[in-house]
Parts: sequence; C-alpha cells; structure tokens
Amino acid sequence: MAKILRIYPENPQENLINEVIKTLNNGGLIIYPSDTIYALGCNIFDVKAMEKLAQLKKIKLEKAKFSIICNDLSHLSDFTRPIDTSVFRYLKSRLPGPFTFILEANKSLPLAYKGHKTIGIRVPDHPIPQLIVEKLGHPIASTSIRDDDEIIEYSTDPELIAEKYDHLVDIVIDSGYGDNIASTIVDLTSGEPELIRQGKGIL
Repeated sequence: MAKILRIYPENPQENLINEVIKTLNNGGLIIYPSDTIYALGCNIFDVKAMEKLAQLKKIKLEKAKFSIICNDLSHLSDFTRPIDTSVFRYLKSRLPGPFTFILEANKSLPLAYKGHKTIGIRVPDHPIPQLIVEKLGHPIASTSIRDDDEIIEYSTDPELIAEKYDHLVDIVIDSGYGDNIASTIVDLTSGEPELIRQGKGIL
C-alpha cells in the first residue's frame, strides 16, 4: 500500500522529505508534485526501480524516455555534452520553470539510460522536487501521470491518484491539487530552440 505524505510547498517538513529520500534510496517509486502536473519518480541510479517505472508505463526500459529532474543547472555536465554559452544562457533564463529541454547526452549517463543520444532535463519551479533532489544528492527520473479519461489528460487530485496507484508505488506526496497542463518540450540539440510540445511554459 502506498503511504500518503502530506507535504506542502510553503513549509515542507524535513522528517517527511527524509522519508521520501530513504524510500528512493531503497529502490522505491514515488508520486510527487511539480510546477506542472503530478509525476512518477525514482532513483536514476537504481536500475530495478527504473525497470518498475517502465513497467508502470507499459514500455521497455531501453525505449523509455524518462526526464531527469534536477534542482538547478549544476547537474547538466553530469549528463549532457558541453553546451554553448548562448544555450546555457537560454536555459538559465527559463529555469526553474515548466519546461523540458532535450539536450545531447554524454557517455556518463546512468546505466538505465545507456545508449540514449539525447536526454530531457527538467528543473521544476516547485520547492518539493527541488528539495528532494537536493537532499538525495542527485537527480531523479521522472514521467508524467496520465489520466485514463480521454478528455482529462492529466490527473490533478492527489487522493484519486493515491487510490489508483495504491499498490504500484511506495509514496504519494499530497501537496494539494496539481495542474493539468504538462511542461513545454523544447529540443536544443541543434543549438536553436525547436518546439516539440506546447505545454505550460511560454517561449
């Protein structure tokens, strides 16, 4: 059964964040809030956790395109090829924010990402994922929670999310209602921004 932790952005309780960190370090899956929609996350360095995440999305891990959630741009060089100053400035002007930026991956990607030529980087403008990554000491893998309803694309109610994923994840962070608009995806691999999906972020 998933444990529901009520953690609010205004005053995230340290003991509850520590419980989330322990779960991630033990290979658990979490559902967490962001500046866009609620998402599924796990430890990027735990291949078994990554496989569980892929199974939840009904895809093979090698075909999965899970974003990497960072708390700032300092992790970029861990996962991406060197980027131009102009591209870095562009990222800095929009992050933290509701964007996923596709960048060229380097050869130091975690095992579960091996063979990927590109990687999606997110720095949400939300204190809870930022705090989780900061305390964990490295980014987490992430994928959005989609709704089964064809009209409502994303689930917003954490209680209904917890009900649906009760036996599939270890922790659901209830931070109040989420948004129902996903991040804007921008491809920066050519050095010039190319809009892949229009979401909450305005270019």
